[in-house]
Amino acid sequence: MTRRRIHYFLAAAVPAMTAFVACKSDSSAIDRVALLERNNPRITEIDTLASLTVGNGGFAFTVDATGLQTFPELYSKGVPLGTQSHWGWHSFPNPENFTHDETLKDYDFGRGRQEPYSVQFNEAGRNKDAANWYRVNPHRLHLGALGFADLKPEQVKDIDQTLDLMKGEIRSNFTVDGKPVSVSTTCHPDADIVAASISSEAMLPVSLRFPYPTGGHCDDACDWTRDSLHTTEIIEADASHALIRHTLDSTSYYVDLAYTNAGIPRLTGVNAVTVTPTAKDWTITATFSPEKPAAAPSAKETAEASAEYWGNFWNKGGVVDFSHCTDPRAKELERRVVLSQYLLAAQCAAPTPPQETGLTYNSWFGKFHLEMIWWHQAQFALYGHEDLLARTLPWYESVAPVASEIANRQGFEGLRWMKMTDPSGTEAPSKVGSFLIWQQPHLIYLAELLYRANPADSVINRYYDLVQGTAKFMASFAEYDGMGNRYVLRGAIPAQETLRASETVNPPFELSYWHYALSTAQKWRERKGEGRNLEWDEIIDKLSPLAAQDSLYLAAETALETYKDTRFTSDHMAVLAALGVLPKSPLVREDLMLNTFDWIYDNWQWGRTWGWDYPTTAMNAVRLGQPERALNALLMDKRTNTYLPNGHNYQDKRLRCYLPGNGGLLTAVALMTAGWDGCEVENPGFPKDGTWDVRWEGIKPLP
Repeated sequence: MTRRRIHYFLAAAVPAMTAFVACKSDSSAIDRVALLERNNPRITEIDTLASLTVGNGGFAFTVDATGLQTFPELYSKGVPLGTQSHWGWHSFPNPENFTHDETLKDYDFGRGRQEPYSVQFNEAGRNKDAANWYRVNPHRLHLGALGFADLKPEQVKDIDQTLDLMKGEIRSNFTVDGKPVSVSTTCHPDADIVAASISSEAMLPVSLRFPYPTGGHCDDACDWTRDSLHTTEIIEADASHALIRHTLDSTSYYVDLAYTNAGIPRLTGVNAVTVTPTAKDWTITATFSPEKPAAAPSAKETAEASAEYWGNFWNKGGVVDFSHCTDPRAKELERRVVLSQYLLAAQCAAPTPPQETGLTYNSWFGKFHLEMIWWHQAQFALYGHEDLLARTLPWYESVAPVASEIANRQGFEGLRWMKMTDPSGTEAPSKVGSFLIWQQPHLIYLAELLYRANPADSVINRYYDLVQGTAKFMASFAEYDGMGNRYVLRGAIPAQETLRASETVNPPFELSYWHYALSTAQKWRERKGEGRNLEWDEIIDKLSPLAAQDSLYLAAETALETYKDTRFTSDHMAVLAALGVLPKSPLVREDLMLNTFDWIYDNWQWGRTWGWDYPTTAMNAVRLGQPERALNALLMDKRTNTYLPNGHNYQDKRLRCYLPGNGGLLTAVALMTAGWDGCEVENPGFPKDGTWDVRWEGIKPLP
C-alpha cells in the first residue's frame, strides 16, 4: 500500500503548481488497529447529541445509550434515532391532482426566450399549493424504532457504550434498576438488517414502533399521534420469526423480525409489535425491505459480516495517522478524520445520492441536494473507496431523461441536473435551488475521479454519455458576448446563495468550474477516440477571467459592492473554491487570489457560514502555499465547525448533523497530504516546523 511520511526541510515558498513527486516508502506501516481504537467513540451518559450509528451506506440505524432506539422522543431534538434507507419514501395523498407543470414559472434572463423554472410561489392559489405539495412529496420515511419497551431514561444508569470502528459494532453496557444489561448492535453490509445480541437478567422486552411521517422540513419524521392513518399487521409468526407489514396511504413495506430465546411477537398497539425474551441471553434481528424479504442471516452472522466488511474497509482504504504530531490540535483533527470516514461510509454510499443529514434524520424533507454530492462523495475515490462512489453515480443514468427535459424546456441542450430531488429525479420547487448551476460540473468531476482511481475503458464507456450530455448543457448555457469577445455566465444563483439570479454575471467559482469540466469532457472525448469539440474549445479559450476590483476578486462581475455590502461577505466564500476545490486555471491569478484569501480570512462573517466552508478555505490556502492558515481554517473554533462526540458536524438547532462538512474535511485532508497533480511538496497542507509529523497511506492526489 502506498505510503508517505513527512520530511522536514526549509523552503522559501510553496509553489502552487509543480511536478508531482512519487511518495516515499517506509518499511513500517501505520498501526490501523491502534488508530481506530484510540478514536472509538465512548459514551458514558445519556447525551442526545451523542447517538451512534451502524449502517451499510444505504441503510442506517442510529441508537441511544441503550444500544437500541429506546428513547426516540427524547433524542428527537438532538441527533435523532433514525432507521432510514435509500428506498424508504412516502407521499401524502394528492386529492387535488396537482401536476409538476403547475410548479413552473417563466423567467426572462435576456436570452430571447421565456425560461420555465420550478419555484415556490408567494401568491395564494393552485400554483402555490402545487409547489408546496411537490416540495414536501415524496419525503423519506423513518422505517421504525426498535427499542426496549416501557423504559424511562431515569432507570438507565452506569452507561458505558463504545462504537468499535474496526467491526462496525456498538457495545452498550448499562444498568436498569440496578440490573446489568449488555447489548451488541450491528448492521449487515449487504442487506438492510440490524441485529442485536442482548444479555439481561431483567429480560427486558423489545418493541418495534412505527411512526407516521410528519412531512416536516427538518425533523425526525416521526409523528407518534397519527395511529389512525397507518396500519401494522403481523402476517405470519412462529417460534423463530415474524413477518410484519406496515402500510401508510399507498406505501407498504415489510419488516422481518427474527429472534432466539424469545416468545412469539404480539401487537401491543395499533402500530407497535413487542417481543419478550424467555432467557437472559437472546438475539433479535430486524430486516427492512420494500418487498417480502427472504430468510435473513442470524445475529451472529450479521455481526461476523459487519466485522469482515469494516475490517476490509479500514485495512484497504486510505488513513491518516497524527499520533506523531506534537501540535496540540493534531489529536482532534485525527478524531474528526477517522469518524468522518466511518459516518460517510455508513450513511452516504447508496444507489441514490445522500441527503445532507445522511440517513440519521430528515432535512429538506429527506431529499438530496446534487450540489452537495461532491462534498459527500469525492473523498471516497481519494481514500481508495471508489467502489462506494460507483454505487451512486449510475443513478444519474436513471434520471437523465428528467435532466434532458429540464434543459429542453428552458431552451438549453444536453442535461441540466436538478438541485433538490428524490430517487425519481423530480425537481423540487425552490426559489433558490432551481437557479443553481454549480451542481452541473460535479458529475464530470466525480466521473473523472473514478477514472483516475481505475483508468479503464469500462469507466469511460459507463459514464461517457453522461459526461458529454452534462458538458453539452454547460456549453449551451455559456453566452457569447460579442462586444468583449468572451463567454459569460448569467441568469443563475451562484454557490454563494446570497446573490440573485437576475443580476449576477460571472460568479468566480462557476466560471472556473466551467473551465475545468469542459476541459475534462474534452479529455474524455480523446480517451474515447473521438475528436475534440471545437465549439467547446472556443468556450474554454474565451471564458471570462475572474473579475477583480482593487486587487481583490469579486463575488461576481456585477457584485461591485462585494467588500462593502455584508450580503456578499456571508454564506459561502465560493470565490476561494475557484482555486482549491479546483486546480489552477488560466482564469485565476494567484496573486489576486492570495489577496482575496487574506481579506476573507481576516474579515469574513464566519458566524454565517456552513460546515464545508472551512474545508473550502483550507483547500484554497493549501494550493496557495499557506499550510498554517489552512490548518487554522480547518480547525477554526466556530459553531458550524463543531464536531460532536459521534463525529457529526453540528451546524445549529435545525441541522445537528451535516455530512457535507465531514466530507469536505476528508477532501481537504487528502489535498493536505497527497497534494494534487504536479505538487512536489510532501504533505503540502502542514507546516514544516517540526510539529506536524503526519503519516498517511493509500490517499490519492486531487486533480
